[in-house]
Order: sequence, then C-alpha cells, then structure tokens
Amino acid sequence: MKIRGLPYNFTVCQVKDFSGVSWDAEFCFAGKTDQEYSLVCCTEDVPPDTLTREDGWKAFRIEGVLDFSLVGILSKISALLAENRIGIFAVSTYNTDYILTKAESFPKALEMLSQAGYEIVS
Repeated sequence: MKIRGLPYNFTVCQVKDFSGVSWDAEFCFAGKTDQEYSLVCCTEDVPPDTLTREDGWKAFRIEGVLDFSLVGILSKISALLAENRIGIFAVSTYNTDYILTKAESFPKALEMLSQAGYEIVS
C-alpha cells in the first residue's frame, strides 16, 4: 500500500460557523455535530472566526481509491503509530483516508510505516 506525505502545514480548529471557511482551498475537512463545528485545513487558510485551534500538524494520505469493503486499513496504521507513541488525527473522505500527526512526529511516522512495508511516495 502506498502512503503519500503532503507538503502542507495543517491546523485543527473549532469555528463559530462555516461562513469564513475558504471552500476553494486545496484541503478543507469540515465536521458539524450538535455540539461543535470542526475544521481541518492548511494553516494559512484558517478562518478569522476560529474559537480554538491547534497548529503544527502534518498529513499523509493512503494513495488510491479505497473500496468500502476493505477492512482494517486505518486500524493497522493507527496501531503501528500508537505502538511507536505517535498520536494521530484521522479524516476520511469518500475515496481515501488522511492521517495527521504532529509535525515533530511526522518523519518518524513515515519511517515506521516504511519499515512496516508501506511504500512512501512523494
């Protein structure tokens, strides 16, 4: 399985609402519940109405379109990273999964995945 590291810095934040979100940005993951509006985006695209934020994230994606019948992909990767004391923040889209780690852990995460047999592509 191929893993592609992304060259961007990401921020995970809560916003008052989605009115200030740049939907045309290259990466923008939004979630809404009865308790919050959450957003993951490139750090330079964080909207002005942010309530709380955590900067300093890097991301990689699992390359290719993942069929919904595939089981355990995210589980295996997250377990491997957890064994190496690397925390994650995962986001899934229709096609694939994105995994964020803190920037200081990112090189180690890619190294651990490579050692476990994942192909790291750039």
